[in-house]
Amino acid sequence: MTGPKLNEKSYVAGERSGTKATAKYVRTSANKIRAVLDLIRGLDVKSADQVLQLTERHTAIPVRKLLASAVANAVNNDNQDADELYVIACFADEGPTLKRFKPRARGRASRINKRTCHVTIIVARMSDDRISIIQARAERQGAGSGRPAPTSRRDRVARSKQQAADTSSEEVATDEYATADADSDGEANATDESPHGEGSHAPLDDDSMPEGFEIKGNAQSMLFHTPDSRYYKATKAEVWFDTEDSAVAAGFSKPGAGAADSDTEETEAADAETSETAADEAEEN
Repeated sequence: MTGPKLNEKSYVAGERSGTKATAKYVRTSANKIRAVLDLIRGLDVKSADQVLQLTERHTAIPVRKLLASAVANAVNNDNQDADELYVIACFADEGPTLKRFKPRARGRASRINKRTCHVTIIVARMSDDRISIIQARAERQGAGSGRPAPTSRRDRVARSKQQAADTSSEEVATDEYATADADSDGEANATDESPHGEGSHAPLDDDSMPEGFEIKGNAQSMLFHTPDSRYYKATKAEVWFDTEDSAVAAGFSKPGAGAADSDTEETEAADAETSETAADEAEEN
């Protein structure tokens, strides 16, 4: 095309109206893309991005990517400020059509046209009057909501980097303080050495067994396990005891002890009943 395209807002051949970004061979029809482009034409890039983010059309996804590419070209190549840009022009041209077919009855075939298009977005710097109006509007919105007014992207990036540097320095200081505390403590012992009275000991910081305390206790089930018991290795010790008497005094019981006691009581009751029956029979005789 020898002359300028009217939808680029350039009416003189060779004149450049802004920074351009083009996406070619997009696999959708130009009409579907144009319906989305009509929503952002003439908006500032921040408002256009918000509109595309909330648009429930699948064609808004490639258009939003293309808008971000145009803004990046303006910032990196033309040294423009992203907050001062707006969509000066956007259009979609038809691309080549991929021809396919679908089999139909009696050996016939229906034609399927898979459309493609070339999308172009041009961004340029707004006028000083429009920039001042947008900034004043943003300041009013920030003051009304109780939040600070939005700043430029460059300031936000610098502030984020500064916050990340401060956070990393605080983490390093915390690690050094924790290391100094660990060195001053010496051995890694638990703070409460007798959580269940005399003869008990809390696990060490590395969950190892304290010296002289071989019996494991489970505070949830209130059971203790001796080294020769069946579930000794599978039990995680929440408290250690030196003797079984200490575990019993703390309210812990041995696995199966309750069942054994109940069996003993039942046996004694049965023996007593049998003896009483024998005595009654002897008196009758």
